[in-house]
Amino acid sequence: MHRVPAERADRRTIDGHRVCDAIAAIGEPAHVRAWAERFALLSDPGRLALLLALHRTGPLAVSDLAIATGMNDPAVSQALRLLRAAGIVAGEREGRVVRYQVIDPITGNLLNHCLADGE
Repeated sequence: MHRVPAERADRRTIDGHRVCDAIAAIGEPAHVRAWAERFALLSDPGRLALLLALHRTGPLAVSDLAIATGMNDPAVSQALRLLRAAGIVAGEREGRVVRYQVIDPITGNLLNHCLADGE
């Protein structure tokens, strides 16, 4: 199926059928943006370390995550705030302690690949 947008249809192609396949593979711009935002959250080493720790061990409090990652408590809190706003982690309060865990299954699958690659 010919999928080249009208504004690009006048441009010369070498492998037109592959161009159409590539356009189909890219998909909707909103979908691409959503994945780019997810990867942007994972691209920070501190946030990725937090996610790996949470994914492997289960729910942890900010102070425990700070010790595990070598980050300070405010940096952990800020990172968790971003991850929580993106729907990747959630916190559960037990008295004065909030323990965080990974709740996004897609991110969990990506983290499985990261962990498997490091073993």
